[in-house]
Amino acid sequence: MGRDGAVASAILHEVGIASTPCASLESLVSELDRAAAAVISEEALRNSDRRGLASWIEQQPPWSDFPFILLTVRGASPARHVTSLLGNVTLLERPFHPAVLVSAVRSAYRARERQWEAELYLRERQATAERQSLLIRELHHRVKNTLSTVQGLLGASFRNTLSAEEFYRSFSDRIVSLSKTHNLLTEDYWQNASLIEMLQNELGHYDDAAQQRIGLNGPPVELSADVAVPVGMAIHELTTNAAKYGALSVPQGRVEVDWTLTEDGPERQLQLAWTELGGPPVEPPQRKGFGSVLLGRVLTQQCNAVIELDYDRRGVSCKMHIPLVEERLVPQY
Repeated sequence: MGRDGAVASAILHEVGIASTPCASLESLVSELDRAAAAVISEEALRNSDRRGLASWIEQQPPWSDFPFILLTVRGASPARHVTSLLGNVTLLERPFHPAVLVSAVRSAYRARERQWEAELYLRERQATAERQSLLIRELHHRVKNTLSTVQGLLGASFRNTLSAEEFYRSFSDRIVSLSKTHNLLTEDYWQNASLIEMLQNELGHYDDAAQQRIGLNGPPVELSADVAVPVGMAIHELTTNAAKYGALSVPQGRVEVDWTLTEDGPERQLQLAWTELGGPPVEPPQRKGFGSVLLGRVLTQQCNAVIELDYDRRGVSCKMHIPLVEERLVPQY
């Protein structure tokens, strides 16, 4: 009231504390949301409508206990209903030395800073809990999908092998391939897997010292989990076939994998070409193995891919046209 606000503001300004004098209790309440503390004279509270201030104090979030500094008259006890209204209040009897006001405001500011830190901590805890809940639901979904994939691998390996030893070897190799793709996905919280890392995992150990047997050419591509798993299995089947019967079964053979990204309206497409060179003459298979089924059916149905598989006598080639759907299931905080 009177010059109180201007005088207090000038004192604080001299020590580098920004403040805003308020001509009424209503204008002070309007500033509280962006303030660290408030200085109020007792007579200003007694002579004003306090309902707006009481409502603001009542509606504070759980972490907040806004600090008030109440200027009182020396020798007189402040009204109990006034101090009860403010809650977190520091009393300063007038007249006082300017340093006393500065010290009280700095203490109030430090208290408010700790409250803001508590707010940030609570928000982070809530975000972590929400993220964990989402990850658990996503894990449940992924485990079901993985078990279905393993069941399919088991049946396919059994139908396409002639001995227990061959079944064990083919089924184990497919499980190892699946686990490699899962490792790439879990490194990114089951979001994306790098295409070139998937290719290197399968083909890297077939390369020679001069790195002439394996060619991998294309831009960086991250595959979402729903695409990465079937694509990883397809790469494994192509690699296994090349190692048994194709270009990787002879020292002079070579595998080239080239890929590009194209825009098809709002959708991106991965164009991948697998080409085998320098291997034995190719004969079309007499029956469809699991690799052919995976390429021709699983990728087509699960990924909406278009597959072109060619058993050219000079070497097997496979072209994949795969729509890429962005999948970021976990929110970023």
